[in-house]
Parts: sequence; structure tokens; C-alpha cells
Amino acid sequence: MTDAVTVKKLDETSFEVMVQGRTATTHIVTVSTQYVAKLTAGKVATEVLVSRSFDFLLEREPNTSILRRFDLPLIGQYFPEYERTIVKMLD
Repeated sequence: MTDAVTVKKLDETSFEVMVQGRTATTHIVTVSTQYVAKLTAGKVATEVLVSRSFDFLLEREPNTSILRRFDLPLIGQYFPEYERTIVKMLD
């Protein structure tokens, strides 16, 4: 079963992410406009970046292991390939 990811924009830099898996989880993710520009070159909505970032995480760990609140660049500290991979995923 694949997890369903829903992203709701709270404000310009904050998003609520709900993951419907075996266990439903809710996460608050923040991301600066500068970081969004770095990864998307302005070609993809921030909500899409956040959603695809959760797809990236869910390929590597269960939703119950994902932090409940974090800043998007933190993913790269746990998974060094994150930025390189997410740019390809968004292409």
C-alpha cells in the first residue's frame, strides 16, 4: 500500500502534511523561499516540492519515523542525496 500525501499551505513558508498510511501522521514543514528557488528554479510550486520531498522520505522510512515538525533542508542532513535526487524528481 502506498501512502497518500496531502499538503496544505499554512502561510508562505509553512505547510501541514498529512500522510495516510497504516498509521495516519501529520507533519508541519517549513521551507524558505530561497531554498525553494534553489531546488525548483521557480518551475514548481512549493506545495509540489514539499509533497515530492515526502515521497522521497517515504521511499526510505515509514511515515511514523518522519519528524513531526522540521525545516525542509534538514532532510539533506539525514539523506545526503536528497537535494540531488529531489531536483531530478521535479524535472
